[in-house]
Amino acid sequence: MSTLIFLEKCTSTNDEILRHFTLTRSAHLAIYTFNQTRGRGQYGNSWNLSVNQNLAFSMALPVDQFTIRDQFINFRTAEVLANFLAIMTKSTVEIKWPNDLIIQNKKVAGILIEKKNIDGISYFIIGIGLNVLQTDFQDLKKAGSLFTQTGISFQLHDFAKELYEYLMENLTKKASEDNILKEINHRLFRKDKVSVFSHHEMRQNGIIKNVDEEGFLWVELENDGLKKFYHKEIELLY
Repeated sequence: MSTLIFLEKCTSTNDEILRHFTLTRSAHLAIYTFNQTRGRGQYGNSWNLSVNQNLAFSMALPVDQFTIRDQFINFRTAEVLANFLAIMTKSTVEIKWPNDLIIQNKKVAGILIEKKNIDGISYFIIGIGLNVLQTDFQDLKKAGSLFTQTGISFQLHDFAKELYEYLMENLTKKASEDNILKEINHRLFRKDKVSVFSHHEMRQNGIIKNVDEEGFLWVELENDGLKKFYHKEIELLY
């Protein structure tokens, strides 16, 4: 049984989906809103969306429906979401390590995945924040929306339903870890381009080489040579 629920307002769709499990008992529950007040991004970052301009979406899927290791779930989600956005916008969609999606050098989406045990069953709670119609990002110079980057104005409810259907059809579809990693590196933002990084509070030029199967980003730094980094250990400044 699949269930898609719309909420007029909520603090966080990732939190709200846990509450709705006791009501629906759906094996494929998803929740979305256009008014999320306390969204969470990866690793403690906040993700707040402008009301009625953007989409906050969360889906719960049983862990045993995936044939890949846990560390590949974020890769797989990013790959499938990038494919969906590429289809919807007819644009090139890149993946900025570790969990952002980029169109024309602007972040349009972010992913937060949490693993939860509910009534003795393990689930992945897959949260997606998507800038859809927003045009004013104030001081967020690296942010954009599907509208600002492609000129396409989506109807939010229709967009959310199409996203849900695409994820349901593709996310747990059997895929090899090698192919997933290959696709991630194919779409990797700033790969093989000279970029500026912040490392140990110092700026340094470097070139992104690849992401490995453990989730490390390999960067050839101007002063320090080829090194691997985990989340938060290095920042891409562009």
